[in-house]
Amino acid sequence: MAAAPTLPDPAPPDPAPHPEDHPRLSQRLRALIFGPPKNIRDPSLYHSISLVAFLAWVGLGADGLSSSAYGPDEAYRALRVIAGDHPGNYTYLAAYLALGTALTVVIISYAYSRIIEHFPFGGGGYVVATKLLGPRAGVLSGSALLVDYILTISVSIVAGADAIFSFLPPHWVGLKMPVELGCVGVLIILNLRGVKESVTALMPIFLVFVATHLLFILGGIIGYAGELPDIGHEVVAGTHQGISTIGFVGLFAIFIRAYSLGGGTYTGIEAVSNGISIMREPRVLTGKRTMAYMAASLAFTAGGILLCYLLVHAEPVEGKTMNAVLLDKLVGHKTLGGWNWGHWFTVLALVSEAGLLFVAAQTGFIDGPRVMANMAHDSWLPHRFSALSERLTMKNGVLLMGGLALAVIVYTHGSVDALVVMYSINVFLTFSLTELGMTRFWLGEGRKDDPWRKDLAVHLTGLILCASILGITLYEKFREGGWLTAAFTALLVSLCFAIKRHYKNVNGKLARLDDILAALPKEIPAAPPKADPKKPTAVLLMGGFGGLGIHSLLNVQRWFPGYFGNFVFVSVTVIDSASFQGVKEVDDRTAATDAAMKHYVEVAHALGLPATHRTSVGTEAVAEAVRLSEEVSREFSRCMFFSGKLIFEDERWFYRFLHNETAYAIQRRLQFIGLPMVILPVRVLESTRLP
Repeated sequence: MAAAPTLPDPAPPDPAPHPEDHPRLSQRLRALIFGPPKNIRDPSLYHSISLVAFLAWVGLGADGLSSSAYGPDEAYRALRVIAGDHPGNYTYLAAYLALGTALTVVIISYAYSRIIEHFPFGGGGYVVATKLLGPRAGVLSGSALLVDYILTISVSIVAGADAIFSFLPPHWVGLKMPVELGCVGVLIILNLRGVKESVTALMPIFLVFVATHLLFILGGIIGYAGELPDIGHEVVAGTHQGISTIGFVGLFAIFIRAYSLGGGTYTGIEAVSNGISIMREPRVLTGKRTMAYMAASLAFTAGGILLCYLLVHAEPVEGKTMNAVLLDKLVGHKTLGGWNWGHWFTVLALVSEAGLLFVAAQTGFIDGPRVMANMAHDSWLPHRFSALSERLTMKNGVLLMGGLALAVIVYTHGSVDALVVMYSINVFLTFSLTELGMTRFWLGEGRKDDPWRKDLAVHLTGLILCASILGITLYEKFREGGWLTAAFTALLVSLCFAIKRHYKNVNGKLARLDDILAALPKEIPAAPPKADPKKPTAVLLMGGFGGLGIHSLLNVQRWFPGYFGNFVFVSVTVIDSASFQGVKEVDDRTAATDAAMKHYVEVAHALGLPATHRTSVGTEAVAEAVRLSEEVSREFSRCMFFSGKLIFEDERWFYRFLHNETAYAIQRRLQFIGLPMVILPVRVLESTRLP
């Protein structure tokens, strides 16, 4: 019988070019628009992307300061009662409103400064409610915050457009919606580049706003200083007349209604405590300093604007914001040498106001994804929302927040009145839960500290103020958009509980695989078998150490008995937004991953198998796993790669969103460059469907 012919070795596949060697046009364009990737192991990285107090004031405090564009406006308009039991003009109450607004800003800001001390790693209302009131309150606060930050983007952009179109010709109003949608698109791109770049780019606008508004508020107060006695008499006389006609209770009800409907003034205070993680060390000091900057600027601006409304007897004008009306009365017709400088100062002030509102929309893009990431880390939201991009931004969160903000603007037709109502409800729901948690803390564990009575008084006062504003706003505006905010928040809370239940069920079923760990051999040979790079090698892509990984190892042995001469355990430390606090934290995570892979090697040695491990760190699991796999393939010439994939008994379409398709993505990439990969099924036998 003739001998079988010897088959030649197959030709090796054409080497795939490394993307960094010959970047495609799309990659070059992406780097131009979004910037080059950042090196997560760079010791100077955290310092370069963190913010000092001044930049944090621009990026986070701008949300609070910009609310002076619509909060006082709404409050002042509410003093002109045109319907109800007691119609009339009660604008003289603006004097009390200015004082109450400034005092409320100081109280809430001081309360949040104390929260920064107790929660120095940030997280804001979600973390506070979770730690002090429990997970259920936490997910309610977190869901409210997410809706709040979507509305932060929407209301800031729309109010900014209103400011701009206040001085443009009326027939241009048709361009307002396209301008709003375009601004959201630009901010999405800026935030995909990175936090510091977006804040720095918008800082000049912030400074112009501060300068122009400081000038016209001080100018209004100083210019009308001679009329202050008359205004004082008018306020006193109006108060007495109001009490005599509708009674103290009726007058107080009008004041409280205006005070509550102007609650949008306080909506940015949460942002600073929520963004502590992006601040420069020492974070607590930087955060408190940022809070002080924001509180002082907001109290002065909001209170000063309300006082100026009263001084000039401002009246609403169709198509204009109240700030535009105020500027027209203060400087709108001032000339010097034939040059109408008053008009151009008004334009500059309104443009800077619009610009600051666009800066304030940054808060939704900065803090919204961070809240989303914290909730994803706790399994209330899909885990993919905790991932960082190569630019160290939360790409998925930025895109989702921007997309939903666009939808809200279209739905409300760009109406500030509707958006402010929707916005304020969830802001004060979060405020109330936060203050309730801190009040509970100081009544319990916090009593061990000496100044507990002072802190308790501050947080209890904040709780009363916030809960009152929330209740009155809901009562007054429930049918005018408040119901939509409440319904959407309730829907999001329900979805979070369903997602959490799903992850808990899956983890419980996978935990049963850990039973095999007790049956593993414990004794490691003194001279473990050596790996031979020329022999067939099984490369197992692993997560942490556990029964799931051991099952993968044993399945490879069962399906390919005696074939593989080497086993290489490969793992990528994926740095997400919850774990990225600095280089030390990255090193700690990397060390934990390395220890887990060494544990797998020890198990393989105890089973008599030659084994080694390789690890790396990155922000995108697929790209980093493929890169590391290429390195292993160059070291071990005859590799076959293996990775596990959850297979559900009753697969639903949304499982792909809840569970990353990482294994399939890596398989496609490896097969393209000529490296074989096998998906190991991990069966989840019982149904884990979401209700």
